[in-house]
Amino acid sequence: MGDLVMAELEDLLSTAEFAQKAKVPAGTVRHWRDVGTGPAYLRIGRHVRYRPSDVMAWLEGQRVSTGDAA
Repeated sequence: MGDLVMAELEDLLSTAEFAQKAKVPAGTVRHWRDVGTGPAYLRIGRHVRYRPSDVMAWLEGQRVSTGDAA
């Protein structure tokens, strides 16, 4: 594998790591995944991992500007 691919693999986030960074319970992240409202994820065997770029893109989609409906 190239250096770029290996660097991306090293940066993958587990459900717990994503939850910690987003400051939400891991159960919330699992719920988002189960109902299809969370960020894209990778399933590697039985493990779920998130690319930081997918998480950031998803977070941008969650952004609400002042004056937008809540």
